[in-house]
Amino acid sequence: MDTQQTRQGIGFALGAYFIWGIAPAYFKLVKTVPPTEIMTHRVIWSALFMLVLISLSRSWTQVRSVLAQPKKVLLLALTAVTIGGNWLLFIWAVNNQHMLEASLGYFINPLINVVLGMLFLRERFRRLQWLAVLLAAIGVLVQLWQFGSVPLIALGLALSFAFYGLVRKKIQVDAQSGMLIETLWLFPLAAIYLFGVADTPTSHLSANPLSLNLKLVAAGIVTTIPLMLFAAACTRLRLSTVGFFQYLGPTLMFLLAVLFYGETITPDKMVTFAFIWLALAVFIFDAVVATLRSRRAIKRTA
Repeated sequence: MDTQQTRQGIGFALGAYFIWGIAPAYFKLVKTVPPTEIMTHRVIWSALFMLVLISLSRSWTQVRSVLAQPKKVLLLALTAVTIGGNWLLFIWAVNNQHMLEASLGYFINPLINVVLGMLFLRERFRRLQWLAVLLAAIGVLVQLWQFGSVPLIALGLALSFAFYGLVRKKIQVDAQSGMLIETLWLFPLAAIYLFGVADTPTSHLSANPLSLNLKLVAAGIVTTIPLMLFAAACTRLRLSTVGFFQYLGPTLMFLLAVLFYGETITPDKMVTFAFIWLALAVFIFDAVVATLRSRRAIKRTA
């Protein structure tokens, strides 16, 4: 993979994870709206935003190229369901005082990316990577054994997002076309629910304050931009490398939860966090060592 592509991938990954890290602050602004409704707004406005963006960038040729490949379109239906479930779970967690566990899920996610990269993309596991994954698994098992609880929200977010990244990398669809088709798959269900099923004080847009409606429309931008950046990063970097940058997102979430939204770290979560952070420290150390060895090898052959 050439240097320019790698640099672009790093920039896209950093942008995506920074926006995701501060996204909970946005969802707190619309916490009076039920999570299912926020989810439908994410889908509807994201689809419309993508239609405008693709028209402005004159990218319909790429979209038609993807639509001409039924297998890819069907796989994008799978990624749409996967990311839709991730969105809904994340919104519910943030607005029900589970932001810390959501951040835990995204701390776990890079390690799951490494496992999926090994299982499905034939990316090799180094010894310290094995140790990192083992430490993460021990953290979850200790929470289950010592406290009788499982971080279901964290695991649900980590697994759903890891599989989303894996499938998007496998199908090799450009970020804009993929995002448009994914949201169009979900659009009919979202529209039926919002305009035909939901019946809450906020489901009737004409009765909402303009400020609330503008915030709900902004869900499309908050959703679309980081996902496009993430998809672009996945096509330019190894899956395990993309996972390396995800520490930024959950770190920002963790700080928001503790410093601004008054969530406390319970003993069971503290144990799991300790193991996950230790695992990530091992993982980062391994990545740094591997990078230095690679550079030395390149200099020797130059």
